[in-house]
Amino acid sequence: MSNVENVCPQVLRGVTKELRRLAANPPAGIKLVLRDDDITDVVALIDGPADTPYAGGVFRVRLCLGREFPTAPPRAFFLTRIFHPNVSSAGEVCVNTLKRDWRPELGLEHALLAVKCLLIAPNADSALNAEAAALLRDRYDDYFARAKLYTDIHAGVGVAAVFREEAAAAAAAAAEGDGEGGPRVKRERRVGAPPARDKRRILKRL
Repeated sequence: MSNVENVCPQVLRGVTKELRRLAANPPAGIKLVLRDDDITDVVALIDGPADTPYAGGVFRVRLCLGREFPTAPPRAFFLTRIFHPNVSSAGEVCVNTLKRDWRPELGLEHALLAVKCLLIAPNADSALNAEAAALLRDRYDDYFARAKLYTDIHAGVGVAAVFREEAAAAAAAAAEGDGEGGPRVKRERRVGAPPARDKRRILKRL
């Protein structure tokens, strides 16, 4: 549900300006896929960092801006399925930067970078997925293997190619966009992972 009507116009102008900047000049490994009807619902693609079980994957993440933003932090969700101690089965993200350590001046770029950092340094002490946290603490090799399997199935090569096309369209639209409404791009598509029956059978046994 759109939250645009609940956010004050001055904040919306600031969000539009930051989104335009981030779409045209994104941080390394992060690209925006902007919606054309609701700038308070921010979707980004995050590349899985090297030397992690998420490497080679592309993960779709959502930031939801509430009526108290930026005083209150945005809520972050993974739309791509992921095996991670700080991500719930519903995709909700738990990270201190978007909780007790939030400050209004941090902005959307900092929020996205905080989510990316979770892929590099998961925290078993603030877990939303107890099984992933236990494996991370006690059986890291098993944690790595499970997280890598999820990455291959849900964020692998076929999905990544589609996601990157969307991000390229967003960047092009941002470069051409002009006026207070900000960049306008094609509305995001929900895309499923390509079939991987053998790996799905493995997941059912995990």
